[in-house]
Amino acid sequence: MSLATRLTHTFGIEHPIVLAPMDYVSDARLAGAVAAAGGLGLLGGGYVDEAWIRSQFDAVTSKSVGCGFITWTLKGNEHVLDQVLERRPAAIFLSFADPAPYAPAIRAAGIPLICQVHNLEQARRAIDCGANVVAAQGGEAGGHGLGTRSTFTLVPEVADLLHERASEVLLLAAGGVSDGRGLAAALALGADGVLVGTRFWAAHEAAIPRAAQRKALELSGDHTIRQRVYDVVRGKNWPAQYTGRVLHNDFVRRWNGSESALRENIAETRERFHAAVDAEDYDTANMIVGEGIGQITSVQSAAEIIADMSGDAEAILTRRAPALAPTN
Repeated sequence: MSLATRLTHTFGIEHPIVLAPMDYVSDARLAGAVAAAGGLGLLGGGYVDEAWIRSQFDAVTSKSVGCGFITWTLKGNEHVLDQVLERRPAAIFLSFADPAPYAPAIRAAGIPLICQVHNLEQARRAIDCGANVVAAQGGEAGGHGLGTRSTFTLVPEVADLLHERASEVLLLAAGGVSDGRGLAAALALGADGVLVGTRFWAAHEAAIPRAAQRKALELSGDHTIRQRVYDVVRGKNWPAQYTGRVLHNDFVRRWNGSESALRENIAETRERFHAAVDAEDYDTANMIVGEGIGQITSVQSAAEIIADMSGDAEAILTRRAPALAPTN
């Protein structure tokens, strides 16, 4: 059995695996490694750091690399999107706000548009805006999201919606996909591929301190939590409906639910937070990972991760295929 899907055919890649555009973590080294291993790499354009984005594209050598943005940060920074489109990226990935203001320019440039969604309403909006790919993210995922839907139920509902309204639009499953079992499940649920963050966060090429990776691999999905305190201390003005999943620690225990008090003590607390980041003290500093961290036991190269995920998924789907076949 081949894991060739509409996603691999459309993007000219070998495996139906896409690197999540994790802010700063998904840099040219990691995105390039994913692309070199046969996946689709996405740079973490995040909060639109123009100089960083330019430097990462200057370092990219593969055609299978695109760029993701936190959509609401593009307002007033539209020129950065224009600059990226001139680079002819493999895709543009938009998350966490209405893609409508930016979709026309992306489509006019002939660049595939991937829209991340967290519920059916957002999926319908992505279709209306002309998305080529919809990434359905469940609340298991690391980082920001609505956190109201499970990947296992959201993906097939979005798959059904696309089948009814826009069968040409591709579907990625996101949230909790960290190994071949998750990839096989996503394909069985109707996805054309998977969007993977946490597993690549634990890659050798990821722009993450090794101390953070070592600490995270000692923990499980039970040790993650959705919260807002790190947005407050970092000064990130996220829309109220979005929370971020991180590893639970002393800092979260102290301030979660006490965000008003945190704001009152922000100067001193922010200084301690930044000092903890520099010192790699993860009882205070943040580690943005999803529930899938509990499935990860070692740091591997991006190539090893992709080979293991694809190989295991193929073995699972091949083994299960006779049982899934219709009976007469």
